[in-house]
Amino acid sequence: MTSNNHFHIGIAIVLAMTTALAPLALDTYLPAFPAMASSLGVRVHDISLTIAVYVFVLAFGQLIGGPLSDRFGRRRIMLIGLTLFGVASFLIYRSETLEALLILRAVQAFGGGWATVCVPAIVRDRLSGTEAARFFSLIGLIMILAPAIAPSLGSLILAFWGWNGIFLFLAGYTLLLMGLLQQIVFPSLSPHRAPIQAVTFRQRYAGVSKVKPARRFLLLQALAFAIMLLFISHSSFIYQDYFGAGPTQFALLFGANVLAMMVINLCNRRLLLRFSSVTILRWGLSIQAVGILLLLLISLFLPVWWLFLPAMMMTVGAMGAISPNTQACYMEYFPQHGGTAAALLGACQFFIAGLIVGFSSLLPESVPLVIATQAICSAACLLIVFGSPQTSASIGNR
Repeated sequence: MTSNNHFHIGIAIVLAMTTALAPLALDTYLPAFPAMASSLGVRVHDISLTIAVYVFVLAFGQLIGGPLSDRFGRRRIMLIGLTLFGVASFLIYRSETLEALLILRAVQAFGGGWATVCVPAIVRDRLSGTEAARFFSLIGLIMILAPAIAPSLGSLILAFWGWNGIFLFLAGYTLLLMGLLQQIVFPSLSPHRAPIQAVTFRQRYAGVSKVKPARRFLLLQALAFAIMLLFISHSSFIYQDYFGAGPTQFALLFGANVLAMMVINLCNRRLLLRFSSVTILRWGLSIQAVGILLLLLISLFLPVWWLFLPAMMMTVGAMGAISPNTQACYMEYFPQHGGTAAALLGACQFFIAGLIVGFSSLLPESVPLVIATQAICSAACLLIVFGSPQTSASIGNR
């Protein structure tokens, strides 16, 4: 096992930059939707299909790339994935039809899935227990910045180089990432040794799925992620339509949640020096549950933004402790087949959270209904982490 002295902050930054491909590819071009629709001669609603395509294929790419990284090594799969992502990004820069855009976004997402799924596997290959949790927390801290700055970065590029320039930026970012991985991350990896007997995808996933305690953390991560995704999906309606905030106020209110996540993430890293991951995870889920309860009461009885905002900061900010500790607890069960395990975690997170958010969009537009959906997810999380003796015993002693 390599110590944190060798598995240093430079590696964390590069791995976080790799994981940031997903939010950058999703959020950077959001301000460009009207310009893209005008350029391609379609509706803005048609451009929004590229988000659904990207999220779905990203999850599928992870399911394929994870087992391949266990079979052929993290380095090879990451480089192939980044190559696909970079080439697709450059071709989108040159694309002139919606059909080409949708196909290339699918290729881009598939490659992105191959690259990002290797990150938790690399961490698990080298670290375990509290060390892994602290490293995931460090990656998470850096990762928080990506969705926070992506729309502003996209607006800046759009103003100077048009919507095509955003995808040219993503292609350049991929090239930079490949160079940093070659210089900083890959030299620290142990030489990959292919297994004597090849194992099929089905056998790998069957082996991972049989680990019953790990399945609880997989579901926990998906439900907690759904709570945050519900906020992100409905944040414009909540703050701009319901509370009447302008664009600048909305950016500040949204950014307050990012700030809360950063603060709790920093606290999490310090707490991991004294407490186990599962203990902090329980605290984080409890804080989130209290935040959601306050949101429900405020939205029903005293709907004012200055009370709503601190409660939402508690709810979303708690993800700064929930996400890294859930990921560390889950990956702890897989010293072997870490890529397959990470693929299953990532894919289930997107699929389950996406279904929940999709269901919420079918409900009447109502802040209490959005928060009630969050409350159901939170209650399920608490039942999982507190209500299972098997979970408590299996992770409490790790």
